[in-house]
Amino acid sequence: MILSPALPSQPALWPSVLAILAYFFAAAWPGRPQGGLVRRERPIWAALLVGWLAQAVAIVLDTVIIQDGAMGARFGFGSALSITSWLVVAVYAFESRRLGLPGVRRVLAVLAALTVALGWLFPGQVQSVQGATWAPLHWLLGFASYGLFGAALLHAVLWRHAEQQLRAPPSASGTLPLRARQGGQALGMPLLRLEALTLQFVWAGFVMLSLTLLLGFWFTTPWRWDHKSVFSVLSWVVFATLLVGRVRFGWRGRLAIRWLVAGSALLLLAYVGSRFVLEVILHRGSTT
Repeated sequence: MILSPALPSQPALWPSVLAILAYFFAAAWPGRPQGGLVRRERPIWAALLVGWLAQAVAIVLDTVIIQDGAMGARFGFGSALSITSWLVVAVYAFESRRLGLPGVRRVLAVLAALTVALGWLFPGQVQSVQGATWAPLHWLLGFASYGLFGAALLHAVLWRHAEQQLRAPPSASGTLPLRARQGGQALGMPLLRLEALTLQFVWAGFVMLSLTLLLGFWFTTPWRWDHKSVFSVLSWVVFATLLVGRVRFGWRGRLAIRWLVAGSALLLLAYVGSRFVLEVILHRGSTT
């Protein structure tokens, strides 16, 4: 049977269940702004906060392992996705007071709930840190790069949505779309600001990914060109090309987003994809 999860972590069961229920509540609640004060969206923010905090507890209980008085870590594709969605939800919550976008909130909340379930069902294997002093930093930088590129993808979606709104044709009465009548404002902020935020997250993710690869190459003996390494380096090349194209040739719009999606897909295959194959399809553990 292909889908055969590892033994789930029982301590993380109830935080995971609470996070899933809270996220689904946040996705289902039909909140609407009323006169600039989002009264009906207060339950949404409460649910997102409860889900986010419960997910954090579940992540800690799933990934932090104490054996023989020593602290270790357990990672898998499920926990990687859960950590990524946790970081993206934090970024969304920080900025969405200005952006609104109930559709994005619903999709993001459902995805977060699904990743919480995957993180509990497929917690992965215990990772060896013996003789690997820099391994925890390597893992933290890697997950940070996942979260930052996830935030970049979120902003890219907002960027494209805002761009489409501003380019919408006039109505039958000849009235310009609301966003066009707001002096270039889209989704609560200037379109160029959304574009700048997207590239800022790409830059930050690229720095984290570069440090992750550098630490892995420098402190892993011997270095192995496995699937994870190959896809990670390929994603680094794609992101580097995007940033060079942005600085040197002014890439923007659809072209920049396509490069961002391509690099993110390769990065997803690097760790999440390889761990999924090892854990779920081949039923094999790994200490790398």
